[in-house]
Amino acid sequence: MDIALKTLAVGTAVAVGGLVVPGAVLGAVGFTAGGVAAGSIAAGVQAGIGNVAAGSLFAVCQSAGAAGVGTVVSGATAAASGAVAAAIAAVA
Repeated sequence: MDIALKTLAVGTAVAVGGLVVPGAVLGAVGFTAGGVAAGSIAAGVQAGIGNVAAGSLFAVCQSAGAAGVGTVVSGATAAASGAVAAAIAAVA
């Protein structure tokens, strides 16, 4: 495998991982499109915090979860995969 193809593969892995992992983690800890999931880790943290300050890490995670980051990530991953396949086909 030549250097251009290796660079493309590594760059793609980093980009897709950077999209998929945060969405999966947010959902796993309880930040969902419907709000903070009852009984989740996020619910426990929110109970400990009390009033959530605007702009805090918790508020940002809550906003991302409510925006459906996991759903958006699925579409973005599909688009990125198609672009990578086209790029590899062009290089090969």
